[in-house]
Amino acid sequence: MSQGMAPTPAGRRLLATAAGLFYSHGINAVGVATIAEQAKVTKKTLYDCFGSKDGLVVAYLIQRHQDWRHALETRLATDEASPLTVFDSYLDHLRREPEVHGCGFINAAADLPATHRAMNVIRDHKTQVRHQLDALLPSRYDTATTSTRESTVTHLFYLLEGATVEAGLLRSLKPLETSRNLAQTLLSTAM
Repeated sequence: MSQGMAPTPAGRRLLATAAGLFYSHGINAVGVATIAEQAKVTKKTLYDCFGSKDGLVVAYLIQRHQDWRHALETRLATDEASPLTVFDSYLDHLRREPEVHGCGFINAAADLPATHRAMNVIRDHKTQVRHQLDALLPSRYDTATTSTRESTVTHLFYLLEGATVEAGLLRSLKPLETSRNLAQTLLSTAM
């Protein structure tokens, strides 16, 4: 993923404002006038920085991915490397939100047409999450059959994704905490 941060102070303000509004209210529910007004800039500045609302949406999702990636790397620097670290980074990321609305990527995918260029950012993020789960499997999986390894990664990914959706529905981190415990059980009993 390329850099999502707008280089100017106004661009950074616009991106931060849009991120809060998009996550809390949805992409389609928020217009450029509202974003510009709350960021205390003109609509022209928004267009100068991002080209369009679509450009701002792409930048928002790239920045959201980078924020999650930072949460994951911070965890990996101090915790034992494990797929559970991915669950913990999701929890860390969502704990920083004023209110839990689930996965910003899933919410954006529900808001956007399948042909929107931001869908590539969403798919790339989810691919990277899956890849991280696979890369962090315990070493005993290094000798596992491909189907066993893929099955375990798929189970972990679906536990994480399903719990993130439910967290958004319930406005609670409890589903993610529960899915983390289920993932821990899966990893301790599998193979």
